[in-house]
Amino acid sequence: MSIQTLFATSLVAAVAVVSPMAAQATQYPVEVQNCGYAVKFDKPPASAVTIGQAGTEMLYALGLGSKVVGTALWFNPVQQRFKAVNDKVPRLSDNAPSFESVIGKRPALLVSQFEWMVGKDGAVGTREQFHDLHIATYAMPSDCEGKNNLSGADGTRTASYDVQALYKSVRQLSQIFDVEAKGDALVKDLQQRQSKAISKVASARLQSLSAALWFSSADLAIDPYMAGQKGVAGYMMQSLGLRNIVTSAEEWPTVGWETIARANPSVLIIARMDRRRFPADDYQKKLEFLKKDPVAQHMDAVKNSRIVIVDADALQGSIRMVDGMEQIADAVLVLENAGK
Repeated sequence: MSIQTLFATSLVAAVAVVSPMAAQATQYPVEVQNCGYAVKFDKPPASAVTIGQAGTEMLYALGLGSKVVGTALWFNPVQQRFKAVNDKVPRLSDNAPSFESVIGKRPALLVSQFEWMVGKDGAVGTREQFHDLHIATYAMPSDCEGKNNLSGADGTRTASYDVQALYKSVRQLSQIFDVEAKGDALVKDLQQRQSKAISKVASARLQSLSAALWFSSADLAIDPYMAGQKGVAGYMMQSLGLRNIVTSAEEWPTVGWETIARANPSVLIIARMDRRRFPADDYQKKLEFLKKDPVAQHMDAVKNSRIVIVDADALQGSIRMVDGMEQIADAVLVLENAGK
């Protein structure tokens, strides 16, 4: 498929129409359908704990920083525009917080980015455990809709990721907190920026390009976690006209370097994060590995320095996703022009 055809398909999927009607004040009680649960609110939550950077920065972007009483699970430093408000919020953990630390904050609402944190087999707890303590829960739709989180290491997509899930989370949280006008404005901004990033690459009329995205590795000596075909990062690449060489439906499947090298992607994207759960969370170690590994070092992308470094949270269902798309689009254009 040509990059122009991919652009046309992606652009239709990516750009939704924002209602021209002015946002109305939330009428309470309000009930939202969220990842198989009906969550009801009689009034705006007085406080919230967030587990996952996506939910944290989404609330900050909606002007709700004063409502956040605790955060956890960070991949990257907070965006500079949110630093002042974030500095006032207690960080419960860089990774998974304890159940006790969350309930100790007595939040009215818990927002979780991943079901493996708060869900049926949640590392922190189940949604029912929090509900029993009268703490409402909200799971980010990007991690549950069209996805089976009980299959595969990080879940398996039953349908390709739809960016509407991201916009849905913005709209639902803005409705829950009675800031719908801010939610509409944020969605419109995200849509416009994504459309521009896609148009920028499409207008360059590049030849068909392929890509692979390396998120991390449990150990540098074993197969890396790569972006699957149907996940958020896979959606980002496809929307920008980059053919993902990984075909698995898992969110972050492990793929051998021999397989990746055989596919020889035009561009290699690697995640940068402050998290240090695994050695390969450090992007510098990724770069060192690529230069020394007897298989990886022979890939064209490595030999020709066609490597793009992107913040990890910009490769997930967050408001940073558009930042990642803009960064990848700009880098691809620079790399293409340099190769001419």
